[in-house]
Amino acid sequence: MSSTIINKTHISVAQNASGRHLNVPIYEISSGMDGPHVYIQSSIHGSEVQGNVVIYHLIQALKNILVRGKITLVPNCNPVGTNIKAGEYTLGRFDPVNGTNWNRGYYYDEQSVIEFANNVSETDDISDIRNAFKAHTLNKIIEKKQQPWGLGLAQQLNLTLQSISSQADIVLDLHNGPVSSRHIYIPEYLAHQANQFSMPHTILIPNQFAGALDEASFCPWWTLSDHLGARFGRDYDFNIEAYTLEMGSQEIIDFKDGEKDACSILAYLQHKDAIATNTYQPQKMKRLCVYLKDYKTLFTDFGGMVEYSAQPGQLIKKGETLAKVLNIDDLDNQQGVKVIKAPCDLIPILHFPSASVLSGTQLYKCFTQYFEIN
Repeated sequence: MSSTIINKTHISVAQNASGRHLNVPIYEISSGMDGPHVYIQSSIHGSEVQGNVVIYHLIQALKNILVRGKITLVPNCNPVGTNIKAGEYTLGRFDPVNGTNWNRGYYYDEQSVIEFANNVSETDDISDIRNAFKAHTLNKIIEKKQQPWGLGLAQQLNLTLQSISSQADIVLDLHNGPVSSRHIYIPEYLAHQANQFSMPHTILIPNQFAGALDEASFCPWWTLSDHLGARFGRDYDFNIEAYTLEMGSQEIIDFKDGEKDACSILAYLQHKDAIATNTYQPQKMKRLCVYLKDYKTLFTDFGGMVEYSAQPGQLIKKGETLAKVLNIDDLDNQQGVKVIKAPCDLIPILHFPSASVLSGTQLYKCFTQYFEIN
């Protein structure tokens, strides 16, 4: 009879100036059954910590569930970012040496994908193509990491993680916004999968690479499918999926919400036949969706002290108040408070975490032209 086995190892993702290796744990969970390989990581940005408690709940649940295939869990995958503190705040969004966003150094080369596609024969079995392309991608990642001129810290760390995630069939990257509702980034061709997660807000993203892990995971397969389809006149579905899940606000751990988030992921994994259970179901909820081009950033034209009147997830009509900004130089006149109003009907998804803002700050990110997805 099959049983669940949890194997824990460690991998070095960076080395500090004292020569100490910074290791992260890797939990591999399997039951000796055939199925997809799932990869889940958390905290690539140091202040985005909720994903770690989600992984904790996943491990506790999976102890009692048979796994089809393998589930690889990498919590706190960026210990460098986690430990960049300034007083009470974690400044772990950027590589402190090179200024690079920790989530922008993954590998993708469209031309390499096209060259691979051009060497595929029409009679090749789709499973053979999958295996060959995974091996091809891993070799390219290793080649990139070993280039003679070296790489910045963020890209070294990203490629170390990607050498594992690139071999998976499902990739989930767990993030948090500053002050944020729960939302998910989904490739446009997988829009129907939004119903399998208990997430109220979905952002549909095109086949464009901007450096993030979800894009580095689905763009190659999307591009490969398109080129093979154009060559041979039929659809190629490699059944590879990747998503970024935004688990609420940064700098916060909530065990109750983490358990709910884990159940959301388990419902999706059950739908994908990655676990042998029928226990989990996505919550019944209204799911609102927007294309990336309609996910707008509202910048401030002036600095000051902000009261955020509109909360993440709240429906706001055009002309309603989003925020009030206190101008310290004009407390004695009518310019002491400036009101920022919604330029259109929108839903704020997240807002800047501090009350003190400079001019040009990304104050809100908002859904516009949103619609319900069924």
